[in-house]
Amino acid sequence: MLSGKGGVGKSSVTLQLALALSLQGKSVGILDIDLTGPSIPRLVGLEGAKITQSPHGWLPVPVHDAADSSTTPARGSLRCMSLGFLLRDRGDAVIWRGPKKTAMIRQFLSDVSWGETDYLLIDTPPGTSDEHIALAEQLLTLSTADATTAAQRNVPRLAGAVLVTTPQAVATSDVRKEANFCVKTSIPVLGVIENMSGYACPCCGEVSNLFSSGGGEVMAQQLGIPFLGKVPVDVKFGELVEGKMEESDDEDEDMEQDGQAEPPVEPDLRPLVEKYKEGWSYPRFEEFAKTLLGGVESTAGTS
Repeated sequence: MLSGKGGVGKSSVTLQLALALSLQGKSVGILDIDLTGPSIPRLVGLEGAKITQSPHGWLPVPVHDAADSSTTPARGSLRCMSLGFLLRDRGDAVIWRGPKKTAMIRQFLSDVSWGETDYLLIDTPPGTSDEHIALAEQLLTLSTADATTAAQRNVPRLAGAVLVTTPQAVATSDVRKEANFCVKTSIPVLGVIENMSGYACPCCGEVSNLFSSGGGEVMAQQLGIPFLGKVPVDVKFGELVEGKMEESDDEDEDMEQDGQAEPPVEPDLRPLVEKYKEGWSYPRFEEFAKTLLGGVESTAGTS
């Protein structure tokens, strides 16, 4: 996932696309290379998890395991890797110069034992800096390596980049630079996702365009890049990854005054992927996943 602009929702788009691919039966990995602001550990609710070492390298943190089903497509596994899992405290600041960032990214790509992984999604920081250059160089090197070397390193073939933007012109202008970066580094662009395009009502899912909409689609048309679709702000997904909102103090006081005891709430112990299917955003990302799978697999079959 690439974007020249910060705050456009690359991490949430990465996670939702990973969940949608998993629900298509694919084994998915998420590599978070936003070294100074890793978001994936918090989004998957595993901030306290730690990386373990194996004879084959670092083992990524499991989000959920694969599951077979007789009535629906089998669910693939999801695992993630982030510098956030290596920090002693989530509030620790990472103050690194370019060479150390480059070395860390190369280590992520070469020393993590992903095992059987169909798709590896990489969440990147904004801009076109050291992290992006190191990532492009390493992935292009691995993609041109022989099949035996690629299998040993457990890194899937480089398929391309998904550009994430918001509708506003200030965001699309920066994403144009990211598209230019992809051209110069020979990374195919798989498509553009316009995030935060409108607002989805948490009750009915109806989308209202509170601000601008369509800027990402216009940019994709002008650049000749496939447009995957629009994603409105989804309050349900925000509550899912941040934790269900608690009742207000006023409501609690009213219940106490009425002498009503609050009924116990059973914790929802289902994995994140199962709860995600009930949100308004899932059908959109399901279509994105199918579109990307069709394009990538057809390209692989002709290469």
